[in-house]
Amino acid sequence: MRTKDFSKAPPLGQANAMFVGATRYRGPLSIITLTFTWFRMVRDMKRMRGYRWHKVYWEFPFTLGTLAFFEDRDALLRFARSRHHRRLMRWVTDGTKNATGGYIRLYNAEPQGYSNGVWRSEGGPMAHIETFTPLSTEEGEGPTVSRT
Repeated sequence: MRTKDFSKAPPLGQANAMFVGATRYRGPLSIITLTFTWFRMVRDMKRMRGYRWHKVYWEFPFTLGTLAFFEDRDALLRFARSRHHRRLMRWVTDGTKNATGGYIRLYNAEPQGYSNGVWRSEGGPMAHIETFTPLSTEEGEGPTVSRT
């Protein structure tokens, strides 16, 4: 079911802005030092209006990344301006003594999406969509979904 109403979805499903980022730290000492500001920053982020959900991931040997979801792009950008986030970013980007690389990507949700089952605002039953979402090269609707 295509929908623009995600009011019944969990907080993550209600997000319209997503942050993806990762930083490769210099070594274990940098990661330990990071925690002093990081825990305060996460506490503040969770309290901010528009915060929906986040998850931290690790890649060997010293890369930590974050997926964070917010109500909208403004909520995400307000967080980026917060005191502890600014402090952390100054520390990370202070030459290469703390970190050797990183990236940030910001994504926005399309106005419509998909819902089914318990998270459907229009009712409870599971349902299939009749046509695929069109590609950028396709006019109008996408091709019909084959059930076989």
